[in-house]
Amino acid sequence: MKYVPLNAVRAFEAAARHLSFSAAGEELHVTHPAISHQIRRLEEWLGVSLFHRDARKVRLTDAGMILQASASEALAELGATCRRIRRNAAVATVSVGCIPSIASRWLVPRLPDFSASHPDIGMRVAYARAEERLGDGESDVLITLGADPTPGVTSLKLFSRLNRPVCSPHYFAGNDYLRTPAGIAGADLLHDENREGWREWFSEAGLPNFDVGNGPVFADFNILATAVIAGHGVALCPVDVFRDELKRGDLIVLSQVATNRDKGYFLTLSVDASPAALTFADWFRQAVSVDAGTDDQQV
Repeated sequence: MKYVPLNAVRAFEAAARHLSFSAAGEELHVTHPAISHQIRRLEEWLGVSLFHRDARKVRLTDAGMILQASASEALAELGATCRRIRRNAAVATVSVGCIPSIASRWLVPRLPDFSASHPDIGMRVAYARAEERLGDGESDVLITLGADPTPGVTSLKLFSRLNRPVCSPHYFAGNDYLRTPAGIAGADLLHDENREGWREWFSEAGLPNFDVGNGPVFADFNILATAVIAGHGVALCPVDVFRDELKRGDLIVLSQVATNRDKGYFLTLSVDASPAALTFADWFRQAVSVDAGTDDQQV
């Protein structure tokens, strides 16, 4: 036989991954004997044994371990390529993974504009984790924290993550002491995930040993935002992301002392992204840059 028996390679890869012919058969929806036959066929083609067959279990031979590494990588790459081709060949659809803070404030409110401008492109939107990378799922576009250093992708900065202390006008009213770091130290501090953010801010403000107290810690940033807008205290927020809230007067910036100056929120897509994904990326970058440079001067 001139060509590699690819069906046999697929059967072998499943059996090698599970170390079980029965489990491989269940995964591929064939019988145990069918898996065994395909592997025997591959072994005959190669001229080597791929498994040590004991009474109740199988183990990979040295040749089997070498082939498993190559086969698993090749099948994964082939599967990813086929899924990409299938997506591109179907009705143009963009799958966007987006962290909640950007999704709720920037993406979802503007999606009707995208649909109106590009009625030929369908959208699928899902929440993404802050540390998620493009290869972790099936998103065509990912909007999350930090640039993705993975080869073969492009990351485009959307927002600065520079944090400053903010509160609601209601909370600020009559509390002029909040104009200084020492005054903020006496406020009700609201925390995002942990208390390290405020510790870092007070260090930047010249109060490195300040005890940030035991104010509430919010595991979800959107809940923290709801609490600070409702007037529950002072929180550190990425002012670039909160442009709309600052413009409307829902929040005011208390100090120009900032943290996370070198961090940002990025849009990431593959270097060989589909035309639909590129169209969405261009549209969203334009949408978030139109009103960049919101005045967030200290009160």
